[in-house]
Amino acid sequence: MNAPEEAPKGDAEERADNADEIRLITAAGTVDRDALLAVYERSAASDDDQPVRLTFCINHHLSKRLDRYLVDRVPFLSRTALQRLIDEEAVTVNGRIPKSSTRLQHGDIVVAALPPPPSNEIAPEEIPLDILFEDDELIVINKQPGLIVHPARSHKSGTLINGLAWHFLHRSSGKLSEVGREQARPGVVHRLDKHTSGVMVAAKTETAHWRLGKQFEKRTTQKRYIALVEGHPDPLADLVDLPLGKHPSIRERYAVRFDDSGKPSQTYYRTLELFEGFALVELELRTGRTHQIRVHMSHLGHPLAGDDMYGGKHLRESDVGGDTDAPLLMRQGLHAAMLGFRHPITNEPMLFEAPLRSDLKRTVDLLRTNRFIRSVGAGGNKVSVPREGDAKTS
Repeated sequence: MNAPEEAPKGDAEERADNADEIRLITAAGTVDRDALLAVYERSAASDDDQPVRLTFCINHHLSKRLDRYLVDRVPFLSRTALQRLIDEEAVTVNGRIPKSSTRLQHGDIVVAALPPPPSNEIAPEEIPLDILFEDDELIVINKQPGLIVHPARSHKSGTLINGLAWHFLHRSSGKLSEVGREQARPGVVHRLDKHTSGVMVAAKTETAHWRLGKQFEKRTTQKRYIALVEGHPDPLADLVDLPLGKHPSIRERYAVRFDDSGKPSQTYYRTLELFEGFALVELELRTGRTHQIRVHMSHLGHPLAGDDMYGGKHLRESDVGGDTDAPLLMRQGLHAAMLGFRHPITNEPMLFEAPLRSDLKRTVDLLRTNRFIRSVGAGGNKVSVPREGDAKTS
């Protein structure tokens, strides 16, 4: 008597590094669509560009094609979508790149980087967007603060994706990536926090989406941030190497964790300018954890100006030498100033610099006028920070 081709459950091990303790596998051994969507929604305000990875361990006799196996395990994705996932090397079998036709056997380990599950269609909305570059494959935006990147169950409208859908429909050509046309994050290759401004790229085609996503996953992209922090970092430049995890008691926050929940996290910072009570710093992420810059700088005793979640204070003009008490910086003073990657089709290197948004620019300008101490750099030369109207691409 032949062994059953597949047991109804028991061959899925839940090993999702960024699943935040949400159970992703049902009792039947399939991926829980709602649980997976919840993981992506909870990480929507994150700079962590890693996909949700699940590991399936084949612990019974089986001779089935990989794509057919994944159809059974991930029922909310079509076989065509799963084949594309395999073709773009988002799935491994025993650590190797397989084909859709690869036959699975007892003892095989399948690891799949899953995209967000299908969600509602995205309604086009006319939202002002600062477009830095666009072609048939991708679009680069200088995102304004306060704009959520993609819809979630609690935010169905007013997002960057709603604005891009309207832009493609009325002002441009093409459409959002087919990878996300029916998903919660169509075209979204990486994210910025709602209150973080700066340069982002979104994909307009399937091929561009997968290839850009691979660059972010392998960390071959270049990303630099500009932040205004409280106090003066000492030393002026350093590598912060402290593990991060969920805050032990406050749900929406993260913290430095030296227990098993802490994940390796590295941030390099370099001070650009010193002011009375503040410093302008450039930061580079060597890992991409949720709230990484905000938590690391706060832990050093230099929270981001305006970041009341992690110890910073909202700023009024009088706080930086202005003449009024008008609100000035009411969000974290963090800006994604530079993004570099290779074009997903031509493989040509591309580099974009996004000028500071108006609230952070006004704050820095007032500090330069009223509270300036010195610039930090070779020979004391002032370091150039992108300003409004100075967007660069190469």
